[in-house]
Amino acid sequence: MPGLRRAGLLLIVLVSVLGLAGVPVYIHPQTDPLRRADAIVVLGGTAYERFDIGLDLAQQGYAPELLISRSTGNDDTLMDKYCAGQFDFTVHCFVPDPWTTDGEAQEIRRRAARFDWRHIIVITYTPHVSRARYIVSKCFDGELTMVASPSEFGVKFWTWMYIRQSGGYIRAFLHRGC
Repeated sequence: MPGLRRAGLLLIVLVSVLGLAGVPVYIHPQTDPLRRADAIVVLGGTAYERFDIGLDLAQQGYAPELLISRSTGNDDTLMDKYCAGQFDFTVHCFVPDPWTTDGEAQEIRRRAARFDWRHIIVITYTPHVSRARYIVSKCFDGELTMVASPSEFGVKFWTWMYIRQSGGYIRAFLHRGC
């Protein structure tokens, strides 16, 4: 029984340490002060608030172009508000290939080379900011300004984010190059 208690205590300590280590990475990631850029890029997902943030920043004149990852697919009619709307700035939408942050970063690399982007604003949801910075910086050697859109709250959400984002980090570290 003492060995079982020791193992349980060790597990509690390990989970606590990992939980605390994740706070600055997932819950309070480094974001950057806004300033004018060549483009605003909104990474995909179903927390649609991030797309509104991208539109708002473009409307405020932070960049002349808005690039949106339509990672929910071309048949997501909620995305038509962004991808088929009429704006005073350029909006391009794309479906990433592969359908991951890696695919989004590869599209950023292609467009940056084509349009000579040197600075981009990247918007994603809070627990994804740090990992997205890492992945995008592997493909884009210009300046990144990372912006976090709001995220859900609750133990269930954050437990899933710790697991999902940590697994994504492992995958990103193992994937060499862009």
